[in-house]
Amino acid sequence: MQLFDESLGITSLVFLILALVLALSFEFVNGFHDTANAVATVIYTNSLKPTYAVVWSGCWNLIGVLLSAGTVAFGILALLPVELVINVGSGAGFAMVFSLLISAIIWNVGTWYFGLPASSSHTLIGSIVGVGLANSVITAGHTFGDGVNWGKLQDTIVALLLSPVIGFVVSALLLLAMKALVKRPELFAEPEKGHPPHPWVRALLILTCTGVSFAHGSNDGQKGMGLILLILIGVVPTAFALDLGLNSKDYQAIVTQNAAAGSVIHKLAGTDPVSSQEAADTINAYLKNSGKVSPATFPAIDEKNGEIAAALKGKAGLADVPKSRRTALRSNIYLVSASIGKLLKGHAIADADAAKTLAGYKKALDKATNFIPIWVKFAVALALGLGTMIGWKRIVVTVGERIGKSHLTYGQGASAEIVAYGTIQAADIFGLPVSTTHILSSGVAGTMAANHSGLQAATLRNILLAWVLTLPVCVFLGSLLFAFGLRIVAALGMH
Repeated sequence: MQLFDESLGITSLVFLILALVLALSFEFVNGFHDTANAVATVIYTNSLKPTYAVVWSGCWNLIGVLLSAGTVAFGILALLPVELVINVGSGAGFAMVFSLLISAIIWNVGTWYFGLPASSSHTLIGSIVGVGLANSVITAGHTFGDGVNWGKLQDTIVALLLSPVIGFVVSALLLLAMKALVKRPELFAEPEKGHPPHPWVRALLILTCTGVSFAHGSNDGQKGMGLILLILIGVVPTAFALDLGLNSKDYQAIVTQNAAAGSVIHKLAGTDPVSSQEAADTINAYLKNSGKVSPATFPAIDEKNGEIAAALKGKAGLADVPKSRRTALRSNIYLVSASIGKLLKGHAIADADAAKTLAGYKKALDKATNFIPIWVKFAVALALGLGTMIGWKRIVVTVGERIGKSHLTYGQGASAEIVAYGTIQAADIFGLPVSTTHILSSGVAGTMAANHSGLQAATLRNILLAWVLTLPVCVFLGSLLFAFGLRIVAALGMH
């Protein structure tokens, strides 16, 4: 079958369809949890009817997804084992994608069924760690844990752990500030069943719902986008391995900086030539967690950078690169960019000017591979919206009635959502995935504490238990399903 100007065999086509369905199913289930949190306050306070709230939230999720820069998506991909990302079209690559998605969906559906606001971010990251650990055990030549980007994982977990604390504390402080500054009792009343709040309170809650929906789309929506792009790269590389629509200015920046950075790298490499395969093996070894700079590191980077220069020579743009060479070019760009990134992070380049040149080159290279097609953004936004329409009620009831001993007031809902919006937007700037669920439910708990409303111990215990168990359970599921997936692809004769 001809798809995206590439001929696909029946097996590849089946894998493509199944993988895309699973990736969109992950975002659909994500709508049960995280997007449901975005509409919880407007539905619970009768500010909008459920149908209107979900459609409104879905539209702003879409806008958030469309305007997102993709930094979170590629931050998620940076957690994956390097050799599986490079060879995502292999049997092991397919096993990785399927195990990630299936384990994440299993846990998300389970926690949603019991009305527990669990984190899709924690779920996906736990699955990624499980795949990385399993890959390091199963694959020859690895030490345990080599398949996990521990540095990036540490940054991600810190963000995931700090964001609920910020949600709790700042939401509590904001509510207290509101009480001190806004002398309008209608803002701090409990919702009357079937009756909307005062018009200005209603407008405030719709505004905060809009902000959280937009922020959720710009952060959480990117997780599915990154995985879908990975799938497309593996199955349809001639169309998606490179950003074929890269503008001429950015393309020329790659060509120009390839030469400038090449001079720096060549000087560091010396004159010892290496073969293409030796270079790839050396860089792969260096990019492992245990990898160190060695005399072979710079010659290997020099070789791969030379291959990039040869592939681009005489081309007006990436679309001019022959289809048969696009996958190899992407792999070389990924290896050079990742190795430069590790060198700079480890301060292995002593000369400040050389480090600046290499940093500029890495930034230019990343534009060739870090892109999200517009139709993928629309598909993810649609999946999020449909998931919210179907699964919002369980989470809305938990947020509105089961966290505090009294029902959620208008001011509490507004405080929690304002803080959730600000926290998620800040995380976007740094390319860190955070949990809308954790921030908002923690924010509601914080406002309950500040209001002396009391907290329901049973609900909080169950939510905390779900939070604590998410990572280890998904690590286990991810590793188990990856090992099982490797057996399946081996039985199918995929390599």
